[in-house]
Amino acid sequence: MIDLMSRVSAPVRLRIDLGALADNWRALARRSAPGRCAAVIKANAYGTGIAEAAPALWAAGARVFFVAHFSEGLAARQVLPAEARVYVLNGLESEAEPADYVEHRLAPVIGGEEELARWSSFAARRNRTSPSALHLDTGMNRLGFESLMALEGAMETHGRSSGADLLMSHFVSSEIPEDPLSVAQIKRFEAARAAFPYLSASLANSSGMFLDPTPVYDLARPGYALYGGNPRPGRPNPMRPVITLTAAIQQLRWIEAGQTCGYNAQWTARRPTRLATLIIGYADGLPRAAGATDSKPGAEVAVAGGRAPLVGRVSMDLAIVDVTDLPVDAVRAGDRVELFGPTIALDDFAARSGTIGYHLLTSLGPRFRRDYARP
Repeated sequence: MIDLMSRVSAPVRLRIDLGALADNWRALARRSAPGRCAAVIKANAYGTGIAEAAPALWAAGARVFFVAHFSEGLAARQVLPAEARVYVLNGLESEAEPADYVEHRLAPVIGGEEELARWSSFAARRNRTSPSALHLDTGMNRLGFESLMALEGAMETHGRSSGADLLMSHFVSSEIPEDPLSVAQIKRFEAARAAFPYLSASLANSSGMFLDPTPVYDLARPGYALYGGNPRPGRPNPMRPVITLTAAIQQLRWIEAGQTCGYNAQWTARRPTRLATLIIGYADGLPRAAGATDSKPGAEVAVAGGRAPLVGRVSMDLAIVDVTDLPVDAVRAGDRVELFGPTIALDDFAARSGTIGYHLLTSLGPRFRRDYARP
């Protein structure tokens, strides 16, 4: 069975350029200097595979990593050296004990007094502290201490055994440079820094690193930009593309003007039209609304040296491309089509599909064959 799988070409492939991933981290590390640059590897390293991405980032120089869940921290620990610092953004999960975090050298990002009490009580019982971070909510209203006053009170009561070495918060809309909310968040965070000068500080995510002035402080936390996403929407992308998604053409056919394609007949041919059916669908993470309908345009793909639109609703396992404007002899069954990569920008494909690049990357399905290009 293994020999058969290696011989049969996978219809849907992800090519992941680990060299580009490493280069992106190095570029962001230079931008964060004299502060340090971490690497966010949550959601299976944004779909690239934590087992491959985390060691590549370590080799590039990353020493601090962020995951979302405890289970992701365990996966990171399996492939990273013991000296790597791994923070768990969602904090102390209800079904995990502080002892579990300590055993696996995972530092929770603590966002409330109850969590801080649990963590500190465990440390006091063992008479030994372990690293943690403190999360101050400066405007997201999601996780974190609700105010600086709440954080100060909790630290006064429980902070002695907390082992806290990092103070952090999270931007609400740093991808919009002119949003005044970012300025307000920075002001709130500055007040917290003044209250806890002995803690390292971390605020900037990928887009936050490109604000002016750049609020990097001691540690930047890029995620999306590492994987080739544009941290400056509407402006040239300073990052190298990391992920290329391709799918094979299974069948080609001509339809007459007035005929439709796809579920619920949402797209109608206005001329004799040549359609190429791809072996990829929403079960693989492709947005159902990526195809054009009679009322809206859709995403474009790269095929045979040109660009062509997806049309009709994306099915569970299949998608359809209008290749009428490409030379007939240039498009054949078995040819590979790029959905996004070096030709079709990730953010462009996402926007035309009615979503964001983050969603695309973190929805990439398990049926893909992942091919890794190493530096």
